[in-house]
Amino acid sequence: MLDYQVRGLNFEVTDAIQQYVEKRLSRFERYLNDDGSYVARVKVSALKGKRFKAEVTIQLPYLVLRAEDTEDDLYQAIDFVTAKLERQARKYKTRVNRKSREQGYKGLPVFDIDEELMTDTEESEPEIVRKKTVSLKPMDPQEAVLQMELLEHDFFIFINAETDAPAVVYKRRDGKYALLDADD
Repeated sequence: MLDYQVRGLNFEVTDAIQQYVEKRLSRFERYLNDDGSYVARVKVSALKGKRFKAEVTIQLPYLVLRAEDTEDDLYQAIDFVTAKLERQARKYKTRVNRKSREQGYKGLPVFDIDEELMTDTEESEPEIVRKKTVSLKPMDPQEAVLQMELLEHDFFIFINAETDAPAVVYKRRDGKYALLDADD
């Protein structure tokens, strides 16, 4: 079962918008196992220039589906986000099935996607073209950001001296920095 949490930023979510979101995302209920309750967190925003942004996150036990889109029409943004989420679900299901066939792996039974929904053009596995080993050094996050900038990278992995756990700093799209700490 899928519960919906729809909230608006810079405008009020009407009943019509709420119903449209629920109608569009309800197609994911047929993919979910009946053994749990899942939450679809939806944030719709009114931006400058009469543009709208729709963001949807669905947290599953072994997978997070997340997509966002910005369009001139709110309903179109919701449609595009739903299509992106569906592609993610299909891609995940394809990978789980492929692993199951190749390795005898008992995949994570998150989705029950009908085979007819699968497209003939299965997306290929991402190709890893380079492997690199790094030695992690203890440092504070500010020093890690400095190292990242000196190396002109988009992210930097290190041992957080404050927590003694692996961590990553990265540069966000808005130009600010973010820290990902590992949870024990």
